[in-house]
Amino acid sequence: MFRPFSANADPRHQTLALIVLGLVIHAGFAGLLTLSVDEAHYALYGHHLALSYFDHPPMVGWVQWPLVALNAPDWALRLIPQVLWLVSVVLAWRLAEALRESVAAWKMASEPGEPGRWAVLMILLAPVLHVLAVGLLPDTLVMALVLGLMLVTLRICHDQGASTGSWIWLGVLLGLAGLSKYTAILFALAVAGMLWINVGLRVLTRKGPWVAMLIAVVLVSPVFYWNATHDWISFQYQVAHSSGGHWRAYRLLAFVGLQIVAFGPLVIACVVGTIRFLRAHPDRLIIGLWLFFLIPFAVTAYMSGGGRTLPHWMAPAWLVAIVIGANPVSAHWNLGRRKLLVWLARVQAAMCTIAFAALFFIGIPFTSPDHPLNQKNPLADLWGWDKAGEIAKDLSLEHQIDTLSVGNWTLASRLAWYSRPLPVVVLDERFDQFDIWFGDFKAGQDTIFVNWSQAPYDPPVGETRFEQCDLVGHFNAERFGRVVSSFDFLLCRNWQES
Repeated sequence: MFRPFSANADPRHQTLALIVLGLVIHAGFAGLLTLSVDEAHYALYGHHLALSYFDHPPMVGWVQWPLVALNAPDWALRLIPQVLWLVSVVLAWRLAEALRESVAAWKMASEPGEPGRWAVLMILLAPVLHVLAVGLLPDTLVMALVLGLMLVTLRICHDQGASTGSWIWLGVLLGLAGLSKYTAILFALAVAGMLWINVGLRVLTRKGPWVAMLIAVVLVSPVFYWNATHDWISFQYQVAHSSGGHWRAYRLLAFVGLQIVAFGPLVIACVVGTIRFLRAHPDRLIIGLWLFFLIPFAVTAYMSGGGRTLPHWMAPAWLVAIVIGANPVSAHWNLGRRKLLVWLARVQAAMCTIAFAALFFIGIPFTSPDHPLNQKNPLADLWGWDKAGEIAKDLSLEHQIDTLSVGNWTLASRLAWYSRPLPVVVLDERFDQFDIWFGDFKAGQDTIFVNWSQAPYDPPVGETRFEQCDLVGHFNAERFGRVVSSFDFLLCRNWQES
């Protein structure tokens, strides 16, 4: 029978054991799986170093550049998100304990180490947070930076803005967050709201906030410079991408349900516990910190009605909810109200176990390739692309072809990473980062077209395509003797311009 904690054990020792368990799990999968769509895309940022990029600010590429320049293997690149996860977990642990010391009701309700233990457990039981711990996404960076922002803003509120050093740190963290993801502006609003609630507008009469703003603006200036020299395409893309379609309530309900699956039902306990506490004890510090969750949640939930959200976008905000909610959850546990918490923890542990097993087998084991569950297997993304990239490079050398091609950018990211430095041209009509890097075909040009079974395309033959395409290679990506997906390699001759 799974229970969250053993009796009479030191909570600090249990917390350390949970962190070690998380690190072991992440290290195992980091060495097993090939890079995902987004991981490969951002690794290519490090290969094509720039001041910014079409769809994101540059930090996710900058931090990988040294390892990419050294031609480091995938597992080495994945050390970066593992370290960031560790930093986030330690900060969450520290913040949960700091909040216990800051709020009298929470200090009376829990012993030292207990809220931090709950925070770490809930992080470990959140499925999507494991994804961000193995694969480096902008949200992986933002998670650590947001917790750092909370800690620094909390210090500024405690000393009423007297420490210049805290303001400098605030500016640095805001700038780094802005270099990581555009939605960092939501957490900047949370910082402003917390300072207004706890310090007041008089803080603007001091030099500290102006120093922080200056530092942040200087740090994010490369993004503005790059956009100014590229017709502001990144900002235009973000506006179009976030606007979505017609707003529908059912999409909002689907968003909430998907969030519960992605991060586990214990996060709902955190939200409910925090709201109940604030209704009984309207503590200004907690109200201010709650903005770090409330603002991004409200904005993302509204965007979901237009159909333009992904589950991991809420990861930094849910991490905030876990940090704050760890104290009311711990208090609830200590009052003897444990059945629901135990049940929720078991559900999340089962969810993670099933997810880990599916990742290990790259899908549902003991099923045939023709089984309906394998026709659209999302985990097939993580297997076989390294070998496919090698085959594409060999075929390009054999047939003296200097350019590869695919049907869309999601396929291009893996192929371009594993066949680098060969250019990969995307044959769809959408303008994206690959058009900036590799451009379009010229009349008469030849290519190796790579077709993947999980996202197949018709051979690109026609009046405004290639004159002919011939199959020159095939590869089955297998796991434990089961075909996960397959790749066809077509030699396409004579690109015909319209």
